[in-house]
Amino acid sequence: MHLLPTVSHDRFLLKASFDGALDSVPELQAGSIRVRGQRNTARGDFWQFDVPGLEPGTPYRLSLTDGDGRALCEPWQLSTFPAPDTLPSRFKLMIYTCAGGHDAFNAGLPEGKTAFLPAALRRRLLMRGLSFNPDAIVAIGDHVYWDLRAPRLSKTLGADPKAISYAGSFDRAQPVFGGQNEVTLRRSAGPQIVPLYGALCRSTPVFFITDDHDYFDNDEATDDAVTFPPDPFMINLARATRQLYYPEFLPDLNRPAGLPGASAGDRAPGVAEAFGTLRYGRLAELLLYDVRRTMTLAGPSAVFLHDTTESWLKARMAARDVVHVLNVPSNPPGWSAGKWGEWYPDILGADGKLTTAVTKPYWQQGWLRQHDRLMAAISGMPGRIPLIISGDLHAIAEGRMLRSGALDLSKNPVVTALSGPLGAGDMLWPSAFRGVGATPPSHLTMQENLKPLEEHGFLIVDFTPEDITLNFFRFNPHQQTPSDIDELKPFRVTKLVRPA
Repeated sequence: MHLLPTVSHDRFLLKASFDGALDSVPELQAGSIRVRGQRNTARGDFWQFDVPGLEPGTPYRLSLTDGDGRALCEPWQLSTFPAPDTLPSRFKLMIYTCAGGHDAFNAGLPEGKTAFLPAALRRRLLMRGLSFNPDAIVAIGDHVYWDLRAPRLSKTLGADPKAISYAGSFDRAQPVFGGQNEVTLRRSAGPQIVPLYGALCRSTPVFFITDDHDYFDNDEATDDAVTFPPDPFMINLARATRQLYYPEFLPDLNRPAGLPGASAGDRAPGVAEAFGTLRYGRLAELLLYDVRRTMTLAGPSAVFLHDTTESWLKARMAARDVVHVLNVPSNPPGWSAGKWGEWYPDILGADGKLTTAVTKPYWQQGWLRQHDRLMAAISGMPGRIPLIISGDLHAIAEGRMLRSGALDLSKNPVVTALSGPLGAGDMLWPSAFRGVGATPPSHLTMQENLKPLEEHGFLIVDFTPEDITLNFFRFNPHQQTPSDIDELKPFRVTKLVRPA
């Protein structure tokens, strides 16, 4: 039904599902190495395959068989990444955000309107991105939309009576697996992931960052409910979704094994769930981080990222062993849509514009302080392009951060880009759902080279030792036909050259 792999320079980890339970333990052959599958559900239709001890920069022929040696699919190829001490000449990445969305939520909407781009069109966009032969894919958050308790958005998602009729209800006092909760998880999350990916990415490593909706709620805060930090059941749902559908992050020697959400006893050895690394030789290192898992509500000392995580990020930005170091957070620096769980204090005012004259309820000053510490570290990388690529905001954008509060970044402005969403629909664009599009917050001085566009899209990012090129793609279902997706070309190309 679906097959999603991730890789490092010496290891594969694959998640797979089948259209029925397997009677015997499946086996994966990678070159001369054979490993037995690990069952991810009692039913025996979800499995994972962990293949260590591989050679760097090597293509492997993979085959999947049942316990009697019968093929479960045709063989395919998957390559390890280059060794960490080698310098590849090129690396190509596809990156996007918000690929989730259940087609069931499009039913009953006004003609021509969608809550989410239909899964068939999302798959077509993914196929177009894959046609450029990326070496890897990064999917930034919101792989699942099934909000349960957010005061506003849950009413049209997981708490909608139609959704409950379709998938059932979650019992927060029960485990996720083994009962009705598992049935509801399969019905709510599965159709948002399996039809989109299938086996399209079997030869393309994927890196999935989680964000708020992956914990089955929107980041909302009112006197009735504050949805984050995630409670144990929310974390269990996010972990269960990853366990079934998409791989964890493989270990990296420069990433502490004890970061939050890492090295769990019920996961493959050494893997991480909330904070990961994409390391492509000495050419590129992407720091992948979920800002929801460890966020706190401690006022001036509040953080999105635990201090050990912040220290890891700063250490990697200060290290000199990699040419390009990119930050890829789930929560976007550079723009605001007045959301509660943002870095910034801006909120929608009575005049329809963002303002800080009105206090944003439950927003934490410490989040912005951590933001400034990270921006200082990013701007302070000598000889590197200070680049951030993020998602979440359902928009495509690019800008330069010249100042952040009292922090002068003008000597080496932080380049920040929004990757574009695959799945957001008409009802969930910021201007529709929040009454205002994404704009720079008052805390920043921004040079907006591409103001946020509320359209579907993705980025193809090309790395060489000398530069990084951002290729922006866009699709508007109200102005283009599905067949146009197959011929999409970059509507904007930005070449960023490494400073001397």
